[in-house]
Amino acid sequence: MRFDAYDPGEGFYDELFLGRNQPRPEAIPLIERIHSLEEGELQQRQAAAQAALFQMGVTFNVYGDSQGTERIFPFDIIPRIVSASEWQRLEKGLKQRIHALNLFIDDVYHDQKILKDGVIPAELIETAKGFLRPCVGLNPPGRIWCHVTGTDLVRDRDGTWYVLEDNLRCPSGISYVLENRRVMKSTFPSLFNTMGIRPVDDYPSHLLDTLLNLVPHLANPTVVVLTPGIYNSAYFEHSFLAQQMGVELVEGRDLVVADGYLQMRTTKGLQRVDVIYRRIDDDFIDPLAFRPDSLLGVPGLFEVYRSGRLAIANALGTGVADDKVIYAYVPQMIRYYLGEEAILPNVPTYLCWDPKDQAYVLENLDKLVVKAANESGGYGMLMGSQATPEERAAFAEKIRAQPRNYIAQPTLCLSRVPTLVDRGEGPRLEPCHVDLRPYILYGKEIYVHPGGLTRVALKKGSLVVNSSQGGGSKDTWVLCADPGC
Repeated sequence: MRFDAYDPGEGFYDELFLGRNQPRPEAIPLIERIHSLEEGELQQRQAAAQAALFQMGVTFNVYGDSQGTERIFPFDIIPRIVSASEWQRLEKGLKQRIHALNLFIDDVYHDQKILKDGVIPAELIETAKGFLRPCVGLNPPGRIWCHVTGTDLVRDRDGTWYVLEDNLRCPSGISYVLENRRVMKSTFPSLFNTMGIRPVDDYPSHLLDTLLNLVPHLANPTVVVLTPGIYNSAYFEHSFLAQQMGVELVEGRDLVVADGYLQMRTTKGLQRVDVIYRRIDDDFIDPLAFRPDSLLGVPGLFEVYRSGRLAIANALGTGVADDKVIYAYVPQMIRYYLGEEAILPNVPTYLCWDPKDQAYVLENLDKLVVKAANESGGYGMLMGSQATPEERAAFAEKIRAQPRNYIAQPTLCLSRVPTLVDRGEGPRLEPCHVDLRPYILYGKEIYVHPGGLTRVALKKGSLVVNSSQGGGSKDTWVLCADPGC
């Protein structure tokens, strides 16, 4: 299969092509390698890659799906390429953003200076679902709150990168990054030897170092990954990361508070737990402190945590910065705490709690994307240009009823990458929209893992990349500044 008939189209930024039959300089080795394959070989390699992921059990769960809960995560063999210079700017901007977000979280649970100075309305914090009053005055180790962040980035038609949202509670997807790369290295081994593609397989060791940094005073701390269980959408990732780090994967029922510490039940009796990498939302982690109906957490865990006898990543309470209304104020946070302008801009955002913004949103629903402040996975969202008049009218009522719960943004012309698809007329290369989720770890310093999860909208014409909404993934190749790296 060749790219001769591939049309990147107009009005969109294509990640691999400048124009028809004009690959970007960094993509030329990939295009030439694909052109060197025998007819049908690319499709065979695509099928082999998907089969390999299936055999490795790379799955995700969809709640309430009539086709069954567990699915294989669709994978496309054409990678996304990010140049070294582009990545350097993204890395710098992400470090700046996470630094400011961490200072913000610490501030709102302590002195609340940013609220007192009127930079962010206090009412927005008080009404944020992610603001946990029991966490006021909490002092996590090193005053670091967001140890693991997955920040969603998109690129508009002119090539400008924007931050779409911040995920600071339990961001998922890194396991797909690692498994995608494992498959791609066996699919195009020669390119990894010649193109200078930055490796990604050391993420588990970086994650473990981040977790161990929470308890530097302990010689042999016990670290665990806390999962809600096998029915969680990201359970594959929970088990994968625990295995890769060499730590125990536990559920709430495996833990108990005893003698003032969190303890893990083992065949040899109770064993003290020092660090939790939690994959459970804050509300469910302790029924005594938060939701009394939670069956996933551990009664008394929060008191052990608050007393300093347990470290948790991410810190409880980080969800206040996951709120999409709070997201709109991150540039102001960067200016307030760091005295700098944001390197990576936000997508322009209208806040429906503001009467002026709300009026604009209601008048322009057919042109905007409306999102609920605390939803994820593509749920609670209205794509105005694709919605019916009835759907827009129904959403307008939701906005009027709960204005604090909604934001709106213009529909961006998301960048595209060639993707191997078969829509019933045989396999072909077609441009599909993508986003990018890099992963940032905050330990002794802020570390941005090179690459991230490129999610691709596989449905024709769709802008929704979420796996639960029919999206898939691609490998992300960040090139080294020095090809010999």
